[in-house]
Amino acid sequence: MSSLLEKALEKVIALPPEEQAAIASQILASLADQETWKARFAEKRDIIRRMAREALREDELGDTLARGNPLEV
Repeated sequence: MSSLLEKALEKVIALPPEEQAAIASQILASLADQETWKARFAEKRDIIRRMAREALREDELGDTLARGNPLEV
């Protein structure tokens, strides 16, 4: 366990049980959300690769705009 996490948990332990439960719920929800995003990203990996190849192809063909200030004309 990292020293930062240890320090955070020491502070949480000092809180009343209902506040500890609320913090624990937030942490678990955050971790579950990260796992959901990882799974969704993994499911879409082939689509993202295809889109990247298409973007590179368009750039090679000159079908993209040069990078720079989008407000400049």
